[in-house]
Amino acid sequence: MGFVNKLRAEFVDIVEWVDDNRTTLVWRFPRYQNEIKNGARLVVRPGQLAVFVDRGRLADVFQPGNYELTTRNMPLLTTLRGWEHGFNSPFKCEVYFVATRQITELKWGTPHPVLLRDPTIGPVRVRAFGTYALKAANPEALLKELVGTDGSFEADEIDVLLRSIISAEFARIVASTENSVVDLAQAYVRIAEDLRHAVLSRIDREYGLDLPQLVIVNISVPDEVEKAVDARSSMEVLGPELDRYLDYQLGMSMPTVAANPAGGVAGAGAGVGMGMAIAGAASPQKAPLPLIPPSPETDPVVWYVALSGKTFGPYSASQLRDSIRSGQLNAESMVWTVGMEGWRRMDQVARLAMFLAQPPQPPPPPPGV
Repeated sequence: MGFVNKLRAEFVDIVEWVDDNRTTLVWRFPRYQNEIKNGARLVVRPGQLAVFVDRGRLADVFQPGNYELTTRNMPLLTTLRGWEHGFNSPFKCEVYFVATRQITELKWGTPHPVLLRDPTIGPVRVRAFGTYALKAANPEALLKELVGTDGSFEADEIDVLLRSIISAEFARIVASTENSVVDLAQAYVRIAEDLRHAVLSRIDREYGLDLPQLVIVNISVPDEVEKAVDARSSMEVLGPELDRYLDYQLGMSMPTVAANPAGGVAGAGAGVGMGMAIAGAASPQKAPLPLIPPSPETDPVVWYVALSGKTFGPYSASQLRDSIRSGQLNAESMVWTVGMEGWRRMDQVARLAMFLAQPPQPPPPPPGV
């Protein structure tokens, strides 16, 4: 009885692959030294192909189904083996199972930023990431170019190559697009489809692979660009109300100005006035300042001063007057306020130039005093 069992163990009766790994593309049937028996049963499940390779040459390919291995359903192998009248003895042959189902949830991303030429902002560096699905399409090319003699071939073994191809094609497509960064979100589907076709043209014939799906999850820009886009959107939302908003902001800053009794320029914060200058330049429709101002103590207009490449302010008119008297400011000091088209010398601003005039000398005392 033991001799009979040993003899049976030398032959393979059932050739099949029970796939328990969702990332395996190719799996070789572990025949070891056993021979496939004449009339053995071949089971090819849905989502699989069975490929017989004889001494390095591709022979028969079986679609999903149940087969009894005979010369009738193995015509190529029969020709390679020279079985003209059928075979009655076991034979040795390598059997590879190829997964034809989709392998999903594979991820891709750009390892380095890609340069996009935005029509309004200019050159912008963007990053992207997404997912893709992979499946075997041409078993012969896949076995020849990628698998070789491996017992199994996983999707992650070609993941680095595919991500590199996707990134390279994405950079080429984005560099030629005319979409602005603010319009990229609505173009995700079109860009993803163009990208899928470009990658597929490089992997289908050479590697025997298909790319049924490719999705762009996100295309991002640097934080600085996002802030600039948000600022521009906010200004467009405000529209004609921008000037009123700026006046409101200036009014809200008056308590801070009043809390600085020194009136000096040196201790003031920097950077606010430049932003207000940009906003003022964007709204030239504001009426110019009246030439005859109220007294410095009641003048509601606040001013910004530029010194040594920095911007200081806001200051009230009385604070500027005190700074002139203390020698911190002079006629050549550059000032700006809402309503002015740009920075101007203090002696060119009528409502401030009067602070530069020296008070007349007191009259001499009457004779005899």
